[in-house]
Amino acid sequence: MTSPLWARTQAVFGADGPLARADPQYRPRPAQLALAEAICTALEQRHALVAEAGTGVGKTFAYLVPLLLSGARALVSTATKSLQDQLYLRDLPRLLRQLEVPVHTALLKGRASYLCRHRLQQARLMAQLPDRFAVRALARVEAWAPATLSGDLAEIDGLDERSPVIPLVTSTRDNCLGSDCPEFRHCHVVQARREAMAADLVVVNHHLFFADMALRDSGVAELLPTVDAAVFDEAHQLVDTGVQFLGQTLGTAPALEFARDLLAVGNAQARGLSPWQPLAAAVEKGARDLRLALAGELRDVRGLRKLRWDERAGSAELAAALDHLEQALAQAAEALAARAEIGPDFGRLQQRALELGALTQRFRQPASDAHVRWIDLSPLQARAVESPLDIRMLLTEQRALAPRAWIFTSATLGDDEALTWFTRQAALEDAATLRVQSPFDYAEHARLWVPLPFPKPNETGHPAAVGRLAARLAQALQGRTFVLTTTLRALEAVSEALQAEAERIGAELQVLTQGSQPRRALLQRYADGRGKVLIGSHSFWEGIDMPGDALQCVLIDKLPFPPPNDPLVEARSRQLLAQGRKAFDELHVAEAAVALKQGAGRLIRSETDQGLLVVCDPRLRQMAYGRRLQAALPAMGVLTDEAQALDWLALLASMHPPVASTAAAAPTPPTKSATTAWTPPAWAGRPG
Repeated sequence: MTSPLWARTQAVFGADGPLARADPQYRPRPAQLALAEAICTALEQRHALVAEAGTGVGKTFAYLVPLLLSGARALVSTATKSLQDQLYLRDLPRLLRQLEVPVHTALLKGRASYLCRHRLQQARLMAQLPDRFAVRALARVEAWAPATLSGDLAEIDGLDERSPVIPLVTSTRDNCLGSDCPEFRHCHVVQARREAMAADLVVVNHHLFFADMALRDSGVAELLPTVDAAVFDEAHQLVDTGVQFLGQTLGTAPALEFARDLLAVGNAQARGLSPWQPLAAAVEKGARDLRLALAGELRDVRGLRKLRWDERAGSAELAAALDHLEQALAQAAEALAARAEIGPDFGRLQQRALELGALTQRFRQPASDAHVRWIDLSPLQARAVESPLDIRMLLTEQRALAPRAWIFTSATLGDDEALTWFTRQAALEDAATLRVQSPFDYAEHARLWVPLPFPKPNETGHPAAVGRLAARLAQALQGRTFVLTTTLRALEAVSEALQAEAERIGAELQVLTQGSQPRRALLQRYADGRGKVLIGSHSFWEGIDMPGDALQCVLIDKLPFPPPNDPLVEARSRQLLAQGRKAFDELHVAEAAVALKQGAGRLIRSETDQGLLVVCDPRLRQMAYGRRLQAALPAMGVLTDEAQALDWLALLASMHPPVASTAAAAPTPPTKSATTAWTPPAWAGRPG
C-alpha cells in the first residue's frame, strides 16, 4: 500500500506536477524518484538511511520535497557556508513557491559569520589594522552594519573571508560576553538562534553541527532534540569534519589573540592598575616559543603540514614551551581576577586564560588509546591536536536519544553496495542503504584515458610529465581544462612544466594556479572565456559546477590515496590491523575510490556535457586494485593512446567552437550549451 507521503511526493515529481509546470525543461528521473521514495520511508519509519546519488540525480530536491510535504520539523546540514546559502536562498524558496506549503525556514551559521556590534565598536577605537585594504574593509563593514537585519557578513559583496577584519568584528565562544554584553538585546547571533528555534526547517553546516556538539555554543544542541529528521547532504565530508571538531586543540593563534585582547582591554579599561604590557608579552612569547618547539627544524612552511606528535613529544624544548606558556597564562588569569569588578570583559578574559592553561596541561599528559595526536603547521600558526579516530560514539549517542529520521546522502559514499567506507566510520551499519546511478550517458559522452607508458608517481619527473601532457591536451581544446593534483607540492612543478610546454608548442593558454588568487576569483577568471587551464589541489576536487563546454578535460595527476604518514591515517590503519582487518583495502583503497569519484565528478555536470578524464597514474591499469578504482568511476569509453585522446578532444572542439573572452562578462559559471548530434569514431571504446 502506497503511503500518503510517498503518494504526494510522486505527484510533485510527476510529468504534470508543480515542478514540471514551473519548468518546461523538467523531466521525471527514475533515480530521483527512487531516492525520494527511500527518504519518505525513512521519514515515516524514523530510521537511518545512507544514500549515494550520482551526479545529476537531483538529490537536493529528492530530500527537500518529502521534508516539506511531511510536516516534520527538520535540520538540514551541508558541507560549507556557500552550499548553505545556495540551499537556503535558492532551492528552498523555489520549492516553497511551487509546493505552496506553509513551512517556516531559517538559516543558522557559526559566530564567525555574524557581525558583533560590541566588537565593531571596539575595533573602531582600538583595532590595529595591517594595511589600507583592511582599513577599507572595516569601513565597508561600518557602512553596512546599521542597515543589516541578519548581521550575516555574506551580505557584503567582495568581503574576503580571509580578511583580518573579520575576527575583529565577530565574536568567538572565548570573547563573547553573553548577557553581560551591552549589545545583547540587538545581538545577531542570538537573533539567528531564536529564529532557528522557531522554524520548521533549519539549514546549518557540518562544521557548526559538530562544533556545537563539542562546545554547546551555537544553538544546534538545543535545536537537535526538537527535530523529527536530520538530513546531512555532502555526507562524505561528515567524518573528517566531525573528527576535527570533537577533539582538543592547543593553537598558538588563540594564545596570541588572547594576548592582544588582554593588552587592549587592560589598557582601555584599567590602565595602570596591572602590568598589562608585560603580562601580554609573556603570553605572546610563550605562544611563539610553542610554535618553534612544535615546528622543530621546519621554519619555512608553505600550506599545511602535518607532523607526528611523537616527533616532538618528550623533547625538552616542547616541555619548556608548554611550561612557560602555562605560567604566563596563570599570571594573566590572576591579574584579571583582581580586576573582575571593573567589567565583564575581565571575567571573560580570565576564563579564556584558564581554559588555555588547561589545554597546555592536557598536552603535557599522554593521550588515551582511543585518540590520536598530531601537529598542524601553517605559515601563521602551529596547533597541537588530539582527536578521536571517527565519529561513531557521537552519532551512536545522538541516535539513541530519541527516535528520528537520520538521512545521509552524497554523490560519493563508498565503492560497494553497502557503502561501508562511510557506514563503518559513522556507526551506521544498521542503516538502510541505497545507491542510485547518475542519469548521464557517460558511455557516449565521456572517455577515460590512462597514458602508458608514463612516469610513476614516485619518480621525480612525474609532475613535469603531467604538466607537459596537460599543455598538449589543453591546446587541442583551446583551454577548457582542469588539472587536479593530490598534493600542494606538485602544483608549482606542474604549473611550470605546463607553461613551458605551452610556449614550446605555441599554445596560447592562460594558466591559473591555486594560491595565486582566492578560489572564487580563480573560478570566475576561468569561466570568463577560452584559453584557460586551472591547476588546483584539495579544495578544487569537489564543489565546483562548470556545466556546458567550459570544462571538457580533467587531468588527475595520480591516484588520491591518503598520505601514508598522516598521523590520523596511521592510527586508523593500526586500529584496523589490530582488529584483524586489511587496512590497505578497507582504508587506503576505499578512500582513494571516494576521492577519485569526487575529482572525476567535475567533468560531466549535465545531460549534454562531454569530456575526457585523464588519470596520469599507470597503477590504475597495472595494479590489481586499479580495477576496483576504475570500477568506482562511471562507465566511460576507454582510450589507449595520446592520438586517440587528441582526436576525441578535436571532435569536442569542433562541436563547441571558441567564443571571444569578455572581461566585462558577469563572473558566473557558463550555462549548459546545446550539443550537436554526433557519431563516435570507430576507435572510441565502450566501457571497459
